[in-house]
Amino acid sequence: MPTYQYKCDECGVAFERFQHFSEEPVRTCPECDGPVHRVIHPVGVIFKGSGFYVTDNKKSGALTSRAEPKEAKAESAPEPKTSTKE
Repeated sequence: MPTYQYKCDECGVAFERFQHFSEEPVRTCPECDGPVHRVIHPVGVIFKGSGFYVTDNKKSGALTSRAEPKEAKAESAPEPKTSTKE
């Protein structure tokens, strides 16, 4: 069950409630019976590994741009080496 935090608009008291998703939100303050609102907090996100930041080094051999047209890739590709025996 998620924990929701509420804050009273009149007296300013903050409190938490364990509620099911299907339950109605709390409407009145347990202290003064004033109206309350649900407090929304930002979610903490942790990016682990490489490749999430601009400052990360790219692997050698990785493509530089996915939006690069096919013609440009063909032009920049090295020509195959041919062996000549004399």
